[in-house]
Amino acid sequence: MKKPDASEAAPRRLLSEIVAAGDPRGNLMASACPSREVLNHVTSRWGVLVLMALEARTLRFSQLKRRIGGVSERMLAQTLKHLESDGFVRRQAFEVVPPHVEYSLTPLGLEVAERVRGLADWIEINLGRILPNWDPEVLATYAPEIVA
Repeated sequence: MKKPDASEAAPRRLLSEIVAAGDPRGNLMASACPSREVLNHVTSRWGVLVLMALEARTLRFSQLKRRIGGVSERMLAQTLKHLESDGFVRRQAFEVVPPHVEYSLTPLGLEVAERVRGLADWIEINLGRILPNWDPEVLATYAPEIVA
């Protein structure tokens, strides 16, 4: 008899139930596991860049937006909210006029930033080996000084 695949058979469980049951380890291959949502937050284009930007220092929203080229205010706000809800980013609001909010990484955020930094460093170092595989028309849409 064929054993059912855990990724297909597992019913969706609340994270609070998983933690209460003493089974906090995720299973990324299971479609109903909340670890997939965390993976999406961390490895999204903007998630990686926010984690890398905050790895070195605390930044305000406007500083983050300037540091991460091309991110819209909406996407930056959404990414920060996701990373904060996962426990990776700390948002500190100061009761002053005008409002002053700073973002920094939590200890857990520093751990995950270190890991995505390794992937980002590998991509930057190996870009010269990767780009020859791209379609020349797609490659031509990027600035020559970036891909040279």
